[in-house]
Amino acid sequence: MVIPREHGAWGMLLVPLTTGAIVAAGAGANFRALGLFLVAALALFWMRTPLEAWLGTTAIKAQSPSERAAVIRASLGLAFVAAAAVAAQFVMGLASGLLQIGAIAAAAFALQAFVKRFGRAGRMPAQVIGAIGLTSTSAGAYFVSIGKLDHVAFALWLANWLFAGDQIHFVQVRIRGSRLADAPAKVRQGYGFLGGQVLLLLVIGFLTRMGVFPKLTVLAFVPALLRGFAWFVRGAQPLDVHKLGFSELAHSLVFGGLLAVAFLV
Repeated sequence: MVIPREHGAWGMLLVPLTTGAIVAAGAGANFRALGLFLVAALALFWMRTPLEAWLGTTAIKAQSPSERAAVIRASLGLAFVAAAAVAAQFVMGLASGLLQIGAIAAAAFALQAFVKRFGRAGRMPAQVIGAIGLTSTSAGAYFVSIGKLDHVAFALWLANWLFAGDQIHFVQVRIRGSRLADAPAKVRQGYGFLGGQVLLLLVIGFLTRMGVFPKLTVLAFVPALLRGFAWFVRGAQPLDVHKLGFSELAHSLVFGGLLAVAFLV
């Protein structure tokens, strides 16, 4: 009820943050501001779990008086840490950009909460929408490091969100299609994901051609696109959730590294 359980969400928070920090480091990063941003991002992300347990909006709820007291203490402590870190950044003159990023992220999380009300049908769309807020750390880390909320910040944010959306969709397809053994059956089950892969490739090509992404950005998406297309032609793959989690974490790290190189070059 206190420690966040969503391992994938940790990756969607920290890998984009790291890519933003690495790209900013190439232009001379403010590591003090970056450290404060890291503390604030982790505290706010962590606070959601005990807060939801206290509000009863998740499956794991605080029920006894001692449990409710524990999650309230955790929420207040994390809120204090986050507020102190954000206030320090405001004093450093970073309020404007952080408020813009925070407003977009907050709107995404609010929309996610609304979409969750649709139950199972809204589960994956809610996760994709929530990823907008999680991947905002790429723009945030870049902004606080160099003090400019420019097109690079938003391009990093967009690239990380596109990857996160593809990753969420792939995991859902793997879970639903874990018992499928042949390509036709997998296509029938995962035609939406297959179409999404093609659309993602077209979007990346278009954004690269328009100059939104550096030309090497397409290489960062190649490993994930290949693993997505390869699933349709492989035989039966029994679902191992832990193995899938580590595999997707590895893809996230590879993507983050290649994306940072693309923007630095």
